[in-house]
Amino acid sequence: MSPNPIAETVAALMPKAKAELTELVAFKSVADFDQFPRSESEAAANWVADALRAEGFQDVALLDTPDGTQSVYGVLPGPEGAPTVLLYAHYDVQPPLDEAAWTSPPFELTERAGRWYGRGSADCKGGILMHLLALRALKANGGVPVTVKVIAEGSEEQGTGGLERYAEQHPDLLAADTIVIGDAGNFRVGLPTVTTTLRGMTLVRVRIDTLQGNLHSGQFGGAAPDALAALVRVLDSLRAEDGSTTVDGLTGDEVWDGLQYEEDVFRKDAKVLDGVRLVGKGTVADRIWSRPAATVIGIDCPPVVGATPSVQAAARALISLRVPPGVDAAEATKLLQAHLESHTPWGAQVTTEQIGQGQPFRADTTSPAYAAMAEAMGEAYPGEEMQYAGQGGSIPLCNTLGALYPRAEILLIGLSEPEAQIHAVDESVSPQELERLSVAEALFLRKYAAR
Repeated sequence: MSPNPIAETVAALMPKAKAELTELVAFKSVADFDQFPRSESEAAANWVADALRAEGFQDVALLDTPDGTQSVYGVLPGPEGAPTVLLYAHYDVQPPLDEAAWTSPPFELTERAGRWYGRGSADCKGGILMHLLALRALKANGGVPVTVKVIAEGSEEQGTGGLERYAEQHPDLLAADTIVIGDAGNFRVGLPTVTTTLRGMTLVRVRIDTLQGNLHSGQFGGAAPDALAALVRVLDSLRAEDGSTTVDGLTGDEVWDGLQYEEDVFRKDAKVLDGVRLVGKGTVADRIWSRPAATVIGIDCPPVVGATPSVQAAARALISLRVPPGVDAAEATKLLQAHLESHTPWGAQVTTEQIGQGQPFRADTTSPAYAAMAEAMGEAYPGEEMQYAGQGGSIPLCNTLGALYPRAEILLIGLSEPEAQIHAVDESVSPQELERLSVAEALFLRKYAAR
């Protein structure tokens, strides 16, 4: 990184940032209160609120959103007449999955081989630190040249839409000229990237009932309709022979014409086992950024340990459908539900329930904010040109903000590059990426204000 005052300040602040991220990662802020205490999320929210107050933010508040969680809000006034920039991140995290599989405890930030490991270190508690570092660097070098609003969401990972509904009920609250979503990531470490598209998502729970109660498989198996077997048939109908997602009425032939994701690099990033083929057709970028993807993320059925020889009377599954840009998530939900119902065999009783939804997103890359970010990224990553990429994941708030503030420019950056393994065991963040992206964000705010 070329020496400059912003970069030097951020470098000097990195030890403090590590200590703060250690504190923030320690909160088990999973917004599923059936699994994790609500108090953990509330403590994380208060940590963020205190951090904003310490930086001089005004009107700091814990917003009680309609899904029963809290988002943290604050405003840092800039010079008179300066534009307003909204900085977004979320403090809630995914469950740690199998804690015993982690190399180090998931809620203890641990340095190893040049990376910091811990749940939320990249997605997205690290994003909160990125925003704080950028603002601190500006304050130490002439001041923050824009009015800054910060919103830290408390339930992004659950997809329950609390902040989206709150924003719709309070349309002036998050109004800004430009919005920086700190919940994406570089295409790879060291390659500055802005995410320009996001797939949307819908979550649908399907339940199949065939009997009043379980039956002995020796006495009744072979004629009694097995609900679990019926569910397996239904779930199999969501995939073609090559593994492509097949939902009746939902197209899947869109093409990605931007930065490409080489198959051998993807196999390494995804840690695909030797000899196992990738699924779907088209380029990898087509498949993960421009096309739908149905994933069975949970099944309720007897575990192998302790199973009895029974024909199952009922079975259910939770299905995540990623929805590509250009497709309405509500319509995709209807198509998925209709598909599940029509593919249920043997006249079994089937019920479907939507439990979460977010629209896909496509950014306007011709805006002045993108030009300012390209310049900032080029300085923070000497010798590298900013790239445009898609992301297969969802950030439902993007479309809500785009609808509320159609003139606002929305940029997506962040720390979730492939090595971060977000949502998986041994999630980690690159401290070098945290440092460089914090520099880039600070430079962006300065260049954007100058424009």
